[in-house]
Amino acid sequence: MPEPILKKTLIRDESFAGVTYHIEGELVPVLQIILSDTPIFFEHHILLWKSPSTRIGVKAVKGLLKRAISGMPILLTSASGPGHIAVSRDGAGQIVPIHLQPGEAIDVREHQYLAATEQVSYSVTRIKGIMNWVFGGNTIIVDQFRAESAPGIVWLHGFGNVFEVILGAGESIDIEPGGWLYKDPSVSMKTLTQNLSSGFFGSSASFFWNRLTGPGRVGIQSMYIPTLAVEA
Repeated sequence: MPEPILKKTLIRDESFAGVTYHIEGELVPVLQIILSDTPIFFEHHILLWKSPSTRIGVKAVKGLLKRAISGMPILLTSASGPGHIAVSRDGAGQIVPIHLQPGEAIDVREHQYLAATEQVSYSVTRIKGIMNWVFGGNTIIVDQFRAESAPGIVWLHGFGNVFEVILGAGESIDIEPGGWLYKDPSVSMKTLTQNLSSGFFGSSASFFWNRLTGPGRVGIQSMYIPTLAVEA
């Protein structure tokens, strides 16, 4: 199995998909985006500061009923330039940019995306058969972002630090159910259970993990308990 590698925690003057951005901050990082012709969208409560010239609006979202049933936000906020805008989430962690070429997509743990450029479509999907103690059921909801006809960016917030492993075809990694942050759609996932018995007084314990199998990349967050508090 390849070794997971820590993602960069400091990014300055990175340009892609029509925007330039910076990621800075040791404990609660901030994403600052310099807007010109390419708008972005995000959930309104993460806005930290903006230039007076930056225009704020509402982004139309497809599948309102499906999103409402899934507990996802129905209305998203849009921002367009010229100007600067900064967003941050109320939690210690790391901000990770995902650059997508046209036709590429990324699956993300629900409620952990930070912002995305306008060229990226945003939908939700369900993965059946993933039963674990985090979700308490046999289906989980995953955000899916796809760059349609032009390159785009999705910025994610991972709790703790974020590591990435690139799996070859048939290569697997076992991750605590709350530990994975994102994956390529080509990466499959299933839940495994192992029951352990100590032999003393009939005591036993169970381990749960998600086995992710390549090909593709997988993002891992080192702190996952705050995720439960945020989603509760």
